Amino acid sequence: MASRRVTKADSSRLAARLERAGVGATPARLAVLEELAREPDDATAQTIHRRLADAGRGVGLATVYRALGSFAEAGVVDSLPHHAGESCYRLCAEGHHHHLVCTDCHRVVELSDCHVTDWLAGAAAAEGFVATGHRLEATGLCASCRAA
Repeated sequence: MASRRVTKADSSRLAARLERAGVGATPARLAVLEELAREPDDATAQTIHRRLADAGRGVGLATVYRALGSFAEAGVVDSLPHHAGESCYRLCAEGHHHHLVCTDCHRVVELSDCHVTDWLAGAAAAEGFVATGHRLEATGLCASCRAA
């Protein structure tokens, strides 16, 4: 799996993103977020922990889980429940978006255009609801997996 490089400037931007979200940028949290930033798609807490351990970064598994939970709660990362038995996490662009997720290779594509809002408002109103937000995760097979 390809891994992105995280520069010092990237690290500073990630720390600032944590601070904007009200999450303290401790060295351990920053290490977790930097490792997630290297991931082109998504990763489980176990995967992030293993990569940190392989790199000699002494961040415990419980710390990784707590950090990812805090990040997801603050909206810094997205939690995707498509991995059996465990959530996957993805560092996404800021702002409203949706995901296409390959069920085979777990490739994730971020969709920034949202055409769901008007449909959802109408569907909700027909049932006496007012929609206050939404998340969309569409699953399927990417082109590479369909070709395999």
